[in-house]
Amino acid sequence: MFLESAINPSHRRGWIEIICGSMFSGKTEELIRRLNRARIAKQRVEIFKPSIDTRYDETNVVSHNENSITSTPVQASSQILIYANNVDVVGIDEAQFFDDELVSVCNKLAGSGIRVIVAGLDMDFTGKPFGPIPDLMATAEYVTKVHAICMQCGNLAHYSHRKTADEKLVMLGETESYEPLCRECFTKARGK
Repeated sequence: MFLESAINPSHRRGWIEIICGSMFSGKTEELIRRLNRARIAKQRVEIFKPSIDTRYDETNVVSHNENSITSTPVQASSQILIYANNVDVVGIDEAQFFDDELVSVCNKLAGSGIRVIVAGLDMDFTGKPFGPIPDLMATAEYVTKVHAICMQCGNLAHYSHRKTADEKLVMLGETESYEPLCRECFTKARGK
């Protein structure tokens, strides 16, 4: 499905891959898997995450089941262009927390022959498109939507329901603050 073979340096072609879905759906786990495969293929890999994401580690990208990979935290997406030198693959985690310039950054990287793998929430806690992810999905060559399991009924979940009354858009949290829900359970929980 994905072109994970070694890139021929004389004929490099870049592209963008998006891994999106709700919280607890395995987005970061899949990102780490793809980046590790690129390293096995002897490709030069660089990983970035927003500096505000310090839930598990200040620098490493860490999945909910504690797999991790070394990364570079950045405050703005434009910094990725500064640090992504002499690489074949760029990974970006928690992309929903980046500014809208991330779309342009990813397209510049892909245009220069780099494989760009981006993971992030496609919807916020209200069920609305989140940050630059929807625009990235529109320009990406590959989009993978992963699903969690609904914590209410056991069906596939693709909504991140916030269990607290906090209404600010960005609120870092785990199972104490969020739970994945299916459409029906999410609609009930939101009181619609």
